[in-house]
Amino acid sequence: MGNMTSLVDLELSGNYIVGEIPQELGLLKNLKQLELYYNQLVGNIPEVIGNLTELIDLDMSVNQLTGKLPESVCRLPKLQVLQLYNNSLTGEIPSAIAESTTLSILSLYDNSLTGQVPRNLGHSSPMVVLDLSENHLSGPLPTEVCNGGTSGSPHVSIIDLGYNNLSGQISNTIFVKAKNLSELFIQSNRISGVVPPGISRAMNLVKIDLSNNLLSGPIPSEIGNLKNLNLLLLQGNKLNSSIPDSLSLLKSLNVLDLSNNLLTGKIPDSLCELLPNSINFSNNRLSGPIPPSLIKDGLVESFSGNPGLCVSVYVNSSDQSNFPLCPQKYNKNRLNSIWAIGISVMIILVGALLFLKRKFGKQRAMVEHDETLSSSFFPNNMKSFHRINFNQREIAQAMVEKNIVGHGGSGTVYKIELKSSQEVVAVKRLWSNGAKDSSPEDRLFLDKELKTEVETLGSIRHKNIVKLYCYFSSLDCNLLVYEYMPNGNLWDALHKGRIDLDWPIRHQIALGIAQGLAYLHHDLMPPIIHRDIKTTNILLDVNYLPKVADFGIAKVLQARGGKDSTTTVIAGTYGYLAPEYAFSSKATTKCDVYSFGVVLMELITGKKPVEAEFGENKNIIYWVSNKVDMKDGATEVLDKRISGSFKDEMIQALRIAIRCTYKSPTIRPTMKEVVQLLIEADPCRFDSCKSSSKTKEPSNNATNKINNQFEL
Repeated sequence: MGNMTSLVDLELSGNYIVGEIPQELGLLKNLKQLELYYNQLVGNIPEVIGNLTELIDLDMSVNQLTGKLPESVCRLPKLQVLQLYNNSLTGEIPSAIAESTTLSILSLYDNSLTGQVPRNLGHSSPMVVLDLSENHLSGPLPTEVCNGGTSGSPHVSIIDLGYNNLSGQISNTIFVKAKNLSELFIQSNRISGVVPPGISRAMNLVKIDLSNNLLSGPIPSEIGNLKNLNLLLLQGNKLNSSIPDSLSLLKSLNVLDLSNNLLTGKIPDSLCELLPNSINFSNNRLSGPIPPSLIKDGLVESFSGNPGLCVSVYVNSSDQSNFPLCPQKYNKNRLNSIWAIGISVMIILVGALLFLKRKFGKQRAMVEHDETLSSSFFPNNMKSFHRINFNQREIAQAMVEKNIVGHGGSGTVYKIELKSSQEVVAVKRLWSNGAKDSSPEDRLFLDKELKTEVETLGSIRHKNIVKLYCYFSSLDCNLLVYEYMPNGNLWDALHKGRIDLDWPIRHQIALGIAQGLAYLHHDLMPPIIHRDIKTTNILLDVNYLPKVADFGIAKVLQARGGKDSTTTVIAGTYGYLAPEYAFSSKATTKCDVYSFGVVLMELITGKKPVEAEFGENKNIIYWVSNKVDMKDGATEVLDKRISGSFKDEMIQALRIAIRCTYKSPTIRPTMKEVVQLLIEADPCRFDSCKSSSKTKEPSNNATNKINNQFEL
């Protein structure tokens, strides 16, 4: 191996390689990428790796390496990516790493590293991801960590220092210019002091986890300014004072945990507007009434351990054994006034009704006839998941043929412009077995299983998951009202020639999909498996930000197809289906990873998952794997319309896609790891994107198809 001195890229990941790393690697002077992750390597990291002065990317993660991190590796002059997570490394992080001017990804989590975090780590380099979690690090939390970047603007997106033994306080200086910071994890340390109000200056924060520390003082009201915040975990501290009303401004919030603190006062009624997927206020010193909408799903454990809490009315049977009724305050004079007003209003109403009955007798018959015609649109069950400014009548009246933008096996999709709120929504009408003319007995009712799936979707708050506003259920149809995506679905964008997407936009789409799936897999309990990731289920907003749609629903519709249905419940699509899922019908998160890999290959190649040129019964994975085995084959599979300026970045993404589509699910990466890999492969990571036209104007004919955003 030492004789291959011209070698630039050595990729040996996922091969179950055993033994120690050979010293001869230090002779490969021109090596730029060294990928040895997902093997069974043991022993120390050789010091001679520090001789590879051209090295840009070093990844030895998920092995059994021991010993110290060599200082020579930390001094590599061109190193941008250093990933050594999931090993057994010991000793301190060399201070020399803080002197790097190139390092952008440092991932050392799940080792046994000790000592302090180097004080100026990331101050001189454009650090994007810093993950030192799950080690034994101690000492003060650095005040200027990842504070470097071009023009004084830090690039850092993710800081994860959780599960260590760090102490000290969180400095406001971390957030002064952190405009790109999206995830901050410092949980399970010994951090004291207050939650700094300056945290609100990191306006793009999506996740904050400061749980299980020694924080005290109030929850800063400024947190309400973080409009993108999806997860806020502050449990297990010593926070006091009251819950700020400003938390109700966090419209994207999906998980809120304030349990095991010293919070006092009432639970703000305004929090009812959030409708989070998970809340926990248990084991505090809260008092007063629990807002009924927060406890209606029987989550009494989320409020337990607060002796001062009560309920205004028993919404669930479990409430009676956990919370007393709130005392009612009566005012005799006020009560008499209410009775007098009520009787007067009743007399007036009776008189008005008699008058109207006589005058509008004929119109009444006509109204009854109209109501009969449209009765199937009006619900006997309705639930909203967001604040809405429309009603079922307005939706029903707009469900006409000219507004249909898509048909499918389970129903019809309408694009509806709401006059009342000037909004545009997508309405999906479902029925059973995909048959519009089937008998009422065979049509799909919003039964318990489908209701569970719909309510799960409705409870999710994430920028890359399509927003479900509400559902309506009646005897013969069910309506799902979604946010409308003006740029349609990814399949049409890629394969129908409607839009030219350059590589930075395609990478942005891939990263957004990955972040949405990582949220479903890693941030929800229990995890949610999509089961049917494909380009028709990826919707694009006006800025081409992707939103994942249609998880869960397809599974239930297939399972509940009709009385005579013999459909096997595999909610997937040929070309995207993981081999183990197709054979066993057992879905895991790794099935979604596989399907994502196919979507990523579509973005890279511009090809469909199945095309005639691949050969009979062959798919894009087979085609790509055969091509990359040939000389210059990796370059040949790239979409030639866009590969000119971003060839290296696209090949880097292709490696990720190949990993995602490994036949063995055990060696596929998790979606959390995929997100990190895609961040590394960002073509605009150093503001170096070449200027290129993102889109071309769609033709008139294509514009008519732009609205077909759901495949049913």
